[in-house]
Amino acid sequence: MLALGVAAQAAGTLVVTAPALLIPHLHAQGMPLAQAGLLAAAPTAGMVLTLIAWGAVADRIGERIVIAGGLVLTTLAVAGAWLADDDTVLLGVAFLAAGMTSASTNAASGRVVVGWFPKERRGLAMGIRQMSQPLGVTLAAVTVPRLAEASGIRSALVLPVVLCAVLAVVCAVGIVDPPRPSRPASGGDAGAAVGTANPYRATGFLWRIHAVSILLVVPQFTLSTYGLVWLVTLGWSTATAGLLVGAAQFVGAIGRILVGFWSDRVGSRVGPLRVVAVSAAAVMAVLALVDVAHLPAAAVVLVVATSVTVADNGLAYTSVAEAAGPSWSGRALGAQNTGQFIAASAVGPGIGALVGLVGFAGSFLLVAALPVLALPLVPRVDRSHD
Repeated sequence: MLALGVAAQAAGTLVVTAPALLIPHLHAQGMPLAQAGLLAAAPTAGMVLTLIAWGAVADRIGERIVIAGGLVLTTLAVAGAWLADDDTVLLGVAFLAAGMTSASTNAASGRVVVGWFPKERRGLAMGIRQMSQPLGVTLAAVTVPRLAEASGIRSALVLPVVLCAVLAVVCAVGIVDPPRPSRPASGGDAGAAVGTANPYRATGFLWRIHAVSILLVVPQFTLSTYGLVWLVTLGWSTATAGLLVGAAQFVGAIGRILVGFWSDRVGSRVGPLRVVAVSAAAVMAVLALVDVAHLPAAAVVLVVATSVTVADNGLAYTSVAEAAGPSWSGRALGAQNTGQFIAASAVGPGIGALVGLVGFAGSFLLVAALPVLALPLVPRVDRSHD
């Protein structure tokens, strides 16, 4: 179940990430950077529209149908982008639709992991599941820029179409929905009623985790969207820069596993989350220093910064699922991702315009302030239904 969840989410991430890695190709064809960033943001904007709805469907009918069916729809959407080719409007619509459909893997694959793993092993399991995102970005980074530069957009989109189609079949056959508590009948016991009660009304815990994640996702998407572009401005070739971005994402995937294991050992998600927030602010500030001082350590710092800025996702995701409980985790995880992707959708055009105004150094420094703002919002103690 964990392997299938990782594979499904990685395929969805490949689809969502591919447009951002087309920016150098689109820019070379004469498209302004801000406009290319807007096109790259279309999939994340699409995810924002459907994440909570997919989560609610997963709460109601189960994970297998949502993941497999969503991947079928994603295959069709990316095929539409393949047919659109260089038509910017149709390409944007197809990328928007791909984001809307690929959102199915986010909440549902998280539910599979939470449902099949006990609390004392859930941080590690969710860390492995969360490595699907950097793995998807890695796969995109080492294929999309090179293929787009050599043969155009259509060539770059062949892998996402094939991978989503194959995994739709594999997940339909292989995924088994985890057991879940039955809904209490009218007049049922109070304990069951508490388990299905709206967790957003009890405390502000979930709201605070959502807010923290929104702030922390901006550094992550700044690097995944513009890390490649930054390296190219420093004189790197597109192919070499793509390989480094892919390697950085792979290191980040390993980091998520280690952070998840750490949270299991210390018995807390919010404690490590606080440490990650401090670290994210520090590495973004160092990136700004590297850019303004033209230091030769750009590759090493980018790898470290990428690893640190993706480390919070698994912690926050697990914390949300545990606090929401099995009857609400799909919707809560959908809300978690919705907030993140609203912020991520603004990163493409927003950071693109900001780079045009203050350069990469100024942009990195401004982004470094967001994890600092997140620190006082991190709850002091965990909440869990287990």
